[in-house]
Amino acid sequence: MKTQRPGSGARILGIGAYRPRRIVGNDELEAPTGRSDDWIRRRTGIVERRFAEPGETVMDMAVEAARKALADAGVTPDRVDLVLLSSMSNLRQSPGGAPEVAHRLGTGSAALDLNAACAGFCYALGVADGLVRSGTAGHVLVIGSDKMSDLVDPYDTSAAFLFADGAGAMVVGPTADEGIGPVIWGADGGLRHLIAHSATWRELRDAPDMPWPTMKMRGTEVFRWAVGEIPAIAEQALRAAGATAADLCAFVPHQANLRITNAMAGRLALPPHVAVARDITHTGNTSAASIPLAIDRLRETGAVPPGGLALLAGFGAGLSWAAQVVRLP
Repeated sequence: MKTQRPGSGARILGIGAYRPRRIVGNDELEAPTGRSDDWIRRRTGIVERRFAEPGETVMDMAVEAARKALADAGVTPDRVDLVLLSSMSNLRQSPGGAPEVAHRLGTGSAALDLNAACAGFCYALGVADGLVRSGTAGHVLVIGSDKMSDLVDPYDTSAAFLFADGAGAMVVGPTADEGIGPVIWGADGGLRHLIAHSATWRELRDAPDMPWPTMKMRGTEVFRWAVGEIPAIAEQALRAAGATAADLCAFVPHQANLRITNAMAGRLALPPHVAVARDITHTGNTSAASIPLAIDRLRETGAVPPGGLALLAGFGAGLSWAAQVVRLP
């Protein structure tokens, strides 16, 4: 990538992942959703997903992923200046989850929550890059952690089989060169109704007989939006980084739906050597955790080389989006 921005560089130093132990196959969801294993595979590409235990929290998962990322980076907790937690599923409105994660890791650092839903990890990575390059922070721990099984109605025939739980983390630190390309990000609040909760907490308070608010999604409209808009945003990120598709080792979009991933990869006309992340098949849609989990899987399977360039593209509720090119550790 070209170096065109002032200040010192920043790059990803380490990656960590946490996948809950409980594996949920499509057959387990057939009775509540009315969707067969064959139907789910054809429409989403998902074979299985992970669900956290009832008492397991967003912060529990975040801590496990963060510990692995710190170990992978060779960075001790006391060297972390900021813990940045991206999540849309922390069930406690306040305090945020990041201070708890920082405390449990023993960092003594600043801590901040960020909610940009499924685009959240790329948003957080862009924030971390800017902080490190400006000298405001030396090392930033970026975490995406979501327990989507708490947000989705298990009987929802359009969404219950899509979402899952997990956490992924990265350590971002200083480097002499450019390791994280400029983030191309944005939002269209006019489309916020396409992925949204069924009611507000105020409505639930004032009408106690109302069903618990759950996240609803207009799947067909979101599919069309993602396939139609995100490839162009990904191409902008490539140009901003001074890279081409031929320079990439991997394309890692948010793991929303295998059909979306395949359609976007086709529109980008990626060369055969570029690995396309398809972690959704065995992990499901984990919102802010999906991109770091997918990268971890690519590294685990040897599909990407150390130091290779990866194009990331997150998108989801808001509607929000963010994309950037990064150099893998």
